[in-house]
Parts: sequence; structure tokens; C-alpha cells
Amino acid sequence: MAYPIERKLVIAIASSALFDLSESDRIFREKGVGEYRKFQEANIDKTLNTGVAYPFIRRFLSLNTFFPEQEPVEVVLLSRNSPETGMRVFRSIQKYDLDISKAAFFSGKSPYQYLPAFNASLFLSANAEDVGKAIKAGFPAGRVIETPVLDDEKDNELRVAFDFDGVLADDAAEIVFKTTNDLKKFHDSETQLSLVPHNPGPLQDLFRKISSFQKLETEKIKKDPGHRRILKIAIVTARSAPSHERMINTLKSWGVSVDETFFLGGMEKKRILQVMKPHIYFDDQTLHLERIDKIPLVHIPFGIANNATEPSP
Repeated sequence: MAYPIERKLVIAIASSALFDLSESDRIFREKGVGEYRKFQEANIDKTLNTGVAYPFIRRFLSLNTFFPEQEPVEVVLLSRNSPETGMRVFRSIQKYDLDISKAAFFSGKSPYQYLPAFNASLFLSANAEDVGKAIKAGFPAGRVIETPVLDDEKDNELRVAFDFDGVLADDAAEIVFKTTNDLKKFHDSETQLSLVPHNPGPLQDLFRKISSFQKLETEKIKKDPGHRRILKIAIVTARSAPSHERMINTLKSWGVSVDETFFLGGMEKKRILQVMKPHIYFDDQTLHLERIDKIPLVHIPFGIANNATEPSP
């Protein structure tokens, strides 16, 4: 029996994150809503090109095919379009055979207030204003960074990578560094608090729920030894020893584990991500996302890191 939506891992996504709407957006900005409506109606049967989050969403939805009895994940479309102009988006969803059936259209308004109604553990959008409003309201949200993305359709693995501070955990540790501008004081503080778990950050719920699929896959392997794991979770953080211990103890307190963990101590994250090739990577600092090509990147505009110019540990 499929899970009710209250028990599912739900991702809400804007059409701007799922598809490439750059042409549509240009017409809206340059010619107004009337011409935008005409353009969408004239191109209603022209399938939209895939967007930054498409490789992640396609693989995320495939989890239901591996666990058909539970169907534990769901994607909901939240769109600033009207129902009429949004028809092209839904036809594109059908063309790509994406199992997305729930949607809400807001005719130009921000959809963030409805995230709890859909039990969403994440809202993805290219609209910085919508994402910012969601984060300020305490909802989990991220802005996709516009960049060319390669999607190897033969690669069925789902690789999800997270930064730690300001994403999975709150920004308390970053505040220590920012207010003192002293790396040693940061390490001393984290060492002293090594047994004290961090408070959850904006994506902790997503992280905790998606990591539960590792347990489902373990159970599946017991029944089907030939099953190849499809989910790989990684943390890529600028932390290094000795501050790593508090992070590890925090993960234990949440009852989760990851497949790969990188403590980079200030080394460029690009060096790791271009080898890993995650299908999505979340970070709260745009400085860590610059100059990374062909990887779906999501900025989480949370905490003190987004009110400063220097990178945090």
C-alpha cells in the first residue's frame, strides 16, 4: 500500500527549476504578461528543454519503481503560472514520462506558503525571491544555479551531496567563526562542544528522510542479493580536524549515516565534486559554487554566511 503524503518524502519544485524557461522568462520581462500568455499558448505542444534539477528529479522519482509497494517519494509542481499558461509545463512533464500528478498554480504569486500543506521537505526554484521568502519563513528551500548540466541517461545511480554548516546543521558554528574571524577559536569551540549535537539546519529533514532509503535498500538486498544500490549520499564540507568530531557525533544523534564524507579544510570543493558528479549539490555559500561546471548546484540562502563576504569553515 502506497504511503499517504504525510509519510512520503515530498519535493516541491517550480517549473523554472525543472525546465529551461529562459526564453519564456525573457518574453515575460521584455514584453509583459500578455505576450507571455500568447507565446505559451502558441508553443503549448513544444516540449520544454530540461532544466538544472531535471537529472535529480528523474532519478528521485525512480525510487518508487524500486519500492512499488510503498511508493515513498512524490514530486509536486508549484508554479507561478496560471493554469492556462502552465499547460505547456504539464505537457512537457508527460513527454518526459515524469510521474508528477499534483500541482498548484498561483498566477504570479509566490507559492512558498503552501509548502507545509504538501508536506514538502524541499522547495526548488530558480526564483531567488521565492526561495528567500521560504527560508525566512522557516521552510526548506533552495535556488538552482543556472548552469549547463549533463545528464547521462545510462547512469541510474542517484548521487546527492550536501554541505554541512548552514545546510544540514544551523549556522551556530559559522557564527563563531564570523564573529571572531579566528579559525583556532572555531576549532576550540567545536572541540569543547564535540559531544553536543548541532541544531538542525534547513535541509536536515530532507537529509534524514532520504537517508532512510539506505535502510530500505539494505532490506531489499536481503531479499534480492542482485540488487545494486542506487542511492549514494555524501557530505562535502570545508571543516577539518578537530572540528570533524562534532559533525560525526551530530549525524549519529540523528540516526543517519552517509556513504562518503569529505573534510576539506578549505580546499576547493570543485576538486571533489567534479570527480563525484553528484546529481545535486546543496551549499549555503555561493563562493563555494563558483566556477563549478556541468553539475546541478543549489544555493541555500540561510544564516550568517549569506550576510558576509568571507567563506566559512
